[in-house]
Amino acid sequence: MDPLLREARVHRLPMSSPDDTSAIETLVEQGKIDPKAVVAVLGKTEGNGCVNDFTRGYAVQSLRFLFGRYMEPADLDRICMVMSGGTEGALSPHWIVLEALPATGVTQTPALALGVHVTEDFAPVEIGRMAQVTKVADGVRKAMVQAGISDPKDVHFVQIKCPLLTAERVRAAGGAHAVATADTLRSMGLSRGASALGVAVALGEIDETALSDTAIGDDLSLYSTRASCSAGVELMGCEILVMGMSDMWSGPLTIGHALMRDALDIDPIRETLSNLGISAPGQFPEETRERVTAVLVKAEASKSGHARGFRHTMLDDSDISSTRHARGFVAGVLAGLIGQTELFVSGGAEHQGPDGGGPCAVIGRRSDP
Repeated sequence: MDPLLREARVHRLPMSSPDDTSAIETLVEQGKIDPKAVVAVLGKTEGNGCVNDFTRGYAVQSLRFLFGRYMEPADLDRICMVMSGGTEGALSPHWIVLEALPATGVTQTPALALGVHVTEDFAPVEIGRMAQVTKVADGVRKAMVQAGISDPKDVHFVQIKCPLLTAERVRAAGGAHAVATADTLRSMGLSRGASALGVAVALGEIDETALSDTAIGDDLSLYSTRASCSAGVELMGCEILVMGMSDMWSGPLTIGHALMRDALDIDPIRETLSNLGISAPGQFPEETRERVTAVLVKAEASKSGHARGFRHTMLDDSDISSTRHARGFVAGVLAGLIGQTELFVSGGAEHQGPDGGGPCAVIGRRSDP
C-alpha cells in the first residue's frame, strides 16, 4: 500500500432534530469516526430552507459543540459544514460525515477524493455579484489541489454553502442601492447563482469573460452541471467541498454525476448508478440500496410553469416557496427509484443545471474486490 494514498470514508446517519448529533457521537466513541479526520459534514435539517431557517445554524452549532470536545477551536474551522434546510414530503433529516484518512487494505484506485476550502467572509456588496463568482472559482481550484485532482473532468460534484443578505446586512452596506438586491429571499438565489457560476468558471464550463453582474440570476442559459449551492444566514463566506475521482485516493467508494433535464428525468441517474455497478430492475431492493452511500441533487421549479407539457402550480403558491415544492417533488421521484428517503435534495438551482432540472451526484460502494 502506497503510504501517500488517502481513503475517503462516508457515513450517512439519522438525526431526530437539528441538535441531535448522537449518531455521530456513537461512531466516534466506537472508533468508527475519527473527529480529526473529518473534512466535511453535510446535513439536511427540518427547517423551511428560507431566509429565517435557523435550523441550519443550530445544526452547525451542535456539530461544533460535539467536535469541540475532540479538537482545538481553530481546528474546527477547517471542517466544511454545509447545512441544507427543508425536508418536505417524506425527506428524512440526516447527516453525511466525510473523512479523509491514510488508505488501508487492498489498493483500489481511482477512488472518491475530497477537498475543502473555506473562503474569507464577503462584504454584503459582494454577495450575488462577480466578486463572489471570482472568489468561489479560486476556492474551488484550491479545494481541487487539496483533493489531488488536476483535471476538472474528474470533479463530479461541488457542494457549497453560501451567504445571503438580511435587512441588517443591507443596512450596514449602505442601503438598497449598494447591494445586488434588498429582497432577502431573492438574495439567496443570487448568492447560489454566483457560487454556481464560480464553480462553472473553475471547471472550465463557462469563460469568466462571458459573465457579468447583470447575468447572475438572469441569464439561466449559463450554468454548471456539477454545482450544488445552498444559501444560509449562518455564515458570510463560502464553504466549498469538492468531490471527484483521483488516483491519489484508494478505497471502496466511488462517485458519479448526472444532469436531470427536468424534475422527472430519472434515467440519467439510473445510468450513473449503473456506471458505478449499482443496478436493479424497478425500485432497488435492500441489497442494492446498501451500496448507495449518498445521493445529492438540486431541485428547481421550472420557470415555464410546466413539467413535460403539464401545468404545475409551484410558482403560484403564495404560502409555500417554490423551492420547498420542488424539493418534495424531486425527493419523491428519487425515492421511488432508490427505495429510501435519506436523500440530500437541495432546493434553488439558479445556474445549477437547466431550468427545472439540476445536477445530481451518487456516492457508491464498489462490490467486493
